[in-house]
Amino acid sequence: MNRERPLVQTKWRASAARWLFRAALLLTLAVEARAAEDFLDAVEQALSFASSDGQLRARFSGTVELEAYTFPGPAPWLLQSDEGTLVAPRLTAFLDAQWGPHVYAFVQARADRGFDPTDGDGEARLDEYAVRVTPWLDSRLNVQLGKFATVVGSWAARHGSWTNAFITAPMAYESLTGMWDTEAIRFSTVLLQWSHVRPGLPAAVTAIEKSLRIPVIWGPSYAIGAAVSGELRRFQYAFEVKQGSLSSRPEAWDDMKGVWEHPTVSGRLGLRASEAWNFGVSASTGTYLRLLARPGIPAGRGLGDYRQTVLGHDISYAHRHLQVWAEVFVSRFEIPVVGHADMLSYYVEAKYKFTPQFFGALRWNQQLFDTIRERGRFREWGHEAWRIDAGPGYRFTAHTQLKFQYSVQRGDAPGRKLAHTGAGQFTLRF
Repeated sequence: MNRERPLVQTKWRASAARWLFRAALLLTLAVEARAAEDFLDAVEQALSFASSDGQLRARFSGTVELEAYTFPGPAPWLLQSDEGTLVAPRLTAFLDAQWGPHVYAFVQARADRGFDPTDGDGEARLDEYAVRVTPWLDSRLNVQLGKFATVVGSWAARHGSWTNAFITAPMAYESLTGMWDTEAIRFSTVLLQWSHVRPGLPAAVTAIEKSLRIPVIWGPSYAIGAAVSGELRRFQYAFEVKQGSLSSRPEAWDDMKGVWEHPTVSGRLGLRASEAWNFGVSASTGTYLRLLARPGIPAGRGLGDYRQTVLGHDISYAHRHLQVWAEVFVSRFEIPVVGHADMLSYYVEAKYKFTPQFFGALRWNQQLFDTIRERGRFREWGHEAWRIDAGPGYRFTAHTQLKFQYSVQRGDAPGRKLAHTGAGQFTLRF
């Protein structure tokens, strides 16, 4: 007797079939790119330029990336899709220029389906552009002006697809909290609703609220600003002033309205204790609300009263085939009348090279939330969440790399059940 297959099972098998097809496509691309290795070497040489006197040197480079994601429920993290799967191609172009020993400039341009992968139309933009001046021949002082990644923490320095052991960022950089940057919170009940701790949001708001929420740090945080940095023997320092907080979204990074009205100040101090160990402490403070939230701010208050303060620690270790990174951030969102919304987010990540080309990576992430007062009692203002990321990677040549990632998360999801996400990424570097 024939029986119809359950709808959920049929959808899961269809999704698995599409995922297997995309994995095969990524593998085929890697094999084909390996055959073109000599051509890519020639392209790399052709994209370099030097003046006759050697004063000006410039180099064009870039990556072609193809990412694919599959998820049985709502799109996780900063991904935006209603289909259960997502394919995100990306072209990234870099320009590095050196004028003499003291002036350096760089530009990063991208064409993709959004800074954070979406199922929408393609777009092109400048993610980074800056000029750096080094007054002396050593690295004791660098002064930089433009749009660039934050100096806070250690992940931003290795977030590119070629250097990142994973496809996604740690939770602190992409897991959305219950805070919004477009509206000021007036009552603790509102924050608990936005955080899904307390039910009550209208269905129409729930459908769009993901685009309103912010994480502790939004990716590499490419906001416009200025920075000073340098190295003094084993010590490193870096300080920046930017027009957006660490949690500010990509649309706000280029917003020049009121750019210096409420700047964000951040910094990091580092110590290279040995060849294997590196330690760092970071701090940042700035308003997390955007200018469009100003009409909803209570009388007598201003944007400067709604501040995000972040304290961070980072550790890295490298020995032979093993690399380990760890970061912990304590974030406080100040909310007048309501109080402080505090949280802690951390991760521990390890990468091991089994061979010169084949590696594996494992990462544990977790977010914990403090309490706020609501109707005479204290309640955590967010759901505790954890995530495990694991995956292999293979570097076929000096120009091609293939990575896979499987993630299991429990936390801010319907029913707080386990959420599973698979991802694959092929990178061609030129």
